[in-house]
Amino acid sequence: MKTPRVLMLPKWYPHRYDDQDGDFVGRHVAAIAAFGHAEVAVLFAAVARGPLPGLIDLEEDFTGPWPTLRYYYRAAPTGLALLDKPLKLLLYYWCLLRGYRRLRQHWGQQPDLVHVHVLLRTGLFAWALKAVRNIPFIVTEHWTLYLPLRSVGISGLRRVLTRAVVRQAAALHTVSGGLRDAMAGLGFVNSNPVVIANVVNTTLFHPEEKSAANAAPTLLHVSAFTDQVKNITGVLRVVARLRAAWPGLQLRIAGYGPDEAFLKEYAATLGLLADGTVAFLGKLPHEMVAAEMARATALVSFSRAETFGCVLLEARACGCPVVATRTGGVPELFQPENAFGLLIEPDDEAGLEAALTALLDGSVQFDATQLRADAAARCAPQTVGEAFGTLYRQVLNWR
Repeated sequence: MKTPRVLMLPKWYPHRYDDQDGDFVGRHVAAIAAFGHAEVAVLFAAVARGPLPGLIDLEEDFTGPWPTLRYYYRAAPTGLALLDKPLKLLLYYWCLLRGYRRLRQHWGQQPDLVHVHVLLRTGLFAWALKAVRNIPFIVTEHWTLYLPLRSVGISGLRRVLTRAVVRQAAALHTVSGGLRDAMAGLGFVNSNPVVIANVVNTTLFHPEEKSAANAAPTLLHVSAFTDQVKNITGVLRVVARLRAAWPGLQLRIAGYGPDEAFLKEYAATLGLLADGTVAFLGKLPHEMVAAEMARATALVSFSRAETFGCVLLEARACGCPVVATRTGGVPELFQPENAFGLLIEPDDEAGLEAALTALLDGSVQFDATQLRADAAARCAPQTVGEAFGTLYRQVLNWR
């Protein structure tokens, strides 16, 4: 069996400034490298979040499990806003071109396939390689940008270019059917649509025996702190109402993001910090997130938009019940409904309160073994990696 060489072009990928940015893309890459019967390399470019010695800085790693090239370019090359915006775009593509040539030299040949992770600039580069080098490309999309809550902000030019890139791709992979349908509704249609789940590390995320010391009811929320999308303020309001009926109730919030200071202040105004009901845990490594999930009574997600929701399946792998909103790709992860968690409507605080009460008082219970088995069947690295390997061979018409 021939082994395809696949060039990964991610918009988001763990980097020197944030080792968790795009980590779900990193898990896809790792699963493909391990189980997809493909030789992969990653080429990533991004604006620097700190000073650089020159216009561009690079990190080349040819000693890891797969070649990884990360390029960084200055956020303000000239300090003049009108010049910097087009110049940064040129620097981005110069980084990709330079990295592509370096990887081609390393391999001794051009890649057989380009795998774009999250549009749009990545896809334009892949389209150019197809036009110039006749290299096919596929697109993977994760972004909530295409869901109704956010799609109104897509510019006319971006819509035109996205339609063209998606049409030119050999396949469009989305992490959920809901995201695929949302993109189709915007005219972003491909003749070869494929749905493959995100990856859950089922070795790391696993159930633990809950001890009597952890008997106090504990809710967990894990997300990037963008309240417009994640609606963490809604969760805080509901917990403020629940604490009277559930003495000792705790809400533990893991994550970081632009709204962190605002959310802490809002929790304080509700009296949730002074009495210890809410604890902000900050950015946690995956091992600590897994431990929090294994100990929690339930994970709560009150998002207004989700394309997949990795944390929902990570909690499931830990045997932790989930309360989540019926939005984007989430409902298809909970079929048959009420078998793997409770779904409510976005912004329905009364519904969230009722669902959490049902879990806290035990009137609704879930089998941890069944929850874990479902997460493994959907999202284990081998399952996902093999699915991508099959897609590559279908696109390349390789046996």
